[in-house]
Amino acid sequence: MKILCKPMGPYQTNCYIVSNNGQEIIIDPGMGAVSWVKANVKNPLVILNTHGHSDHIWSNKALKEAFDIPIYCPIGDAFLLENDFENEGYALSKPDVKVNDKKPFSFADLNIQYFHFPGHTPGCSAIKIGKAFFTGDFIFKGSIGRVDFPFSSPKDMKMSIKQFLNIKEDMTIYPGHGATTTVKAEQRIIGQWLKIL
Repeated sequence: MKILCKPMGPYQTNCYIVSNNGQEIIIDPGMGAVSWVKANVKNPLVILNTHGHSDHIWSNKALKEAFDIPIYCPIGDAFLLENDFENEGYALSKPDVKVNDKKPFSFADLNIQYFHFPGHTPGCSAIKIGKAFFTGDFIFKGSIGRVDFPFSSPKDMKMSIKQFLNIKEDMTIYPGHGATTTVKAEQRIIGQWLKIL
């Protein structure tokens, strides 16, 4: 398995391409992602969204139409793909699959599983592919996602942090913004946020 990453748009949102056996999975294609994705895939199979904020889904529609591939999105955030509440100007997209928590599926001979961590958005999730954990805007290196947006919930974020602290397996975290880190490294510091929220 090979992972490519490129920060996209004004918020430098990480778009990922996960390749295995000559096939690719696209994760969180943000603003300006189309040309980079097209240049780095040969046989894309699916678009996976960690959550529904515009900087993570901006190129959903264009890539879906270019490759005729499905969009998978957490069920709780499907409404954000289908409605531009802030009039940001992105093309609306309809998820082909509204993913429920912890129901595994596979693409490119890889086992894929969504883990629901609400707070940043109602459906905010991390995607586990092997030993890689794509956390979107839930966990960053040394920080967590904001909870002052419309549809955010500090109460839900506290619950999600507690859930994260119970993860036993160490994995490499590939966040929605910034550098990679690990589950164990973030578990050592994330408890501080329970006192702040």
